[in-house]
Amino acid sequence: MMGKVRNLKWTIVYVVFSLFILATAVGAQSNSTKEPVKKEEAPLTLITATPEEGFQLAVKLSRKGVTTTQKDKNVLFMLREVYSRDPNALIACSQVIAINFQTVAAANNYWRDAK
Repeated sequence: MMGKVRNLKWTIVYVVFSLFILATAVGAQSNSTKEPVKKEEAPLTLITATPEEGFQLAVKLSRKGVTTTQKDKNVLFMLREVYSRDPNALIACSQVIAINFQTVAAANNYWRDAK
């Protein structure tokens, strides 16, 4: 009788383990066939409600330009340490933000129509 119980336990362990492996394989297969879930993105626009929002957009555009240009994150973070201590580099960053802000402001008619 004890041998039958031991065999039954091992059979149950084997079945549970097999089901786990099967479920994992099915889950992996179903995940690989699904398209990644994308957040619904707002359409790209330069239009903002206020000059403050426009400035934040200018900063975002400037930062995105840097990360688009330098795709290697390790190099990007290494260079950040260098330019964050260089006054000329910081002035250049400010100029890029200012140019982007001019673009956003012009697109918003300099917020003259804001109420």
